[in-house]
Amino acid sequence: MDQQEEVGLPLDGNAAAGILRELFALDVTAAEVTCGNCGIVAMVGETKLYGGVMGAIFRCARCDGVVMRLVRTRVGIWLDMRGSRLLFTRTRSKWPNQDFTGPA
Repeated sequence: MDQQEEVGLPLDGNAAAGILRELFALDVTAAEVTCGNCGIVAMVGETKLYGGVMGAIFRCARCDGVVMRLVRTRVGIWLDMRGSRLLFTRTRSKWPNQDFTGPA
């Protein structure tokens, strides 16, 4: 689906909380996503969301690049994250060494 096929005005990424909850056991809208196009780090909830009956397209709020595509069918949910470099969410760590801050 390209930008011309996206229907309606964009919502913010928070509008996808329900569909993302079906795929993840946490609130992904509060996770940070790094745009593969411009490199900005923003919360998923800050992305621009275009959607339809079958799924959603998440676009970077800065450069408008596609960050994620989510499609729901009767057999499952597909998440295409080729447009993002990284998805990060904070957790309450049970690890003894909590000094680790991320990938090198």
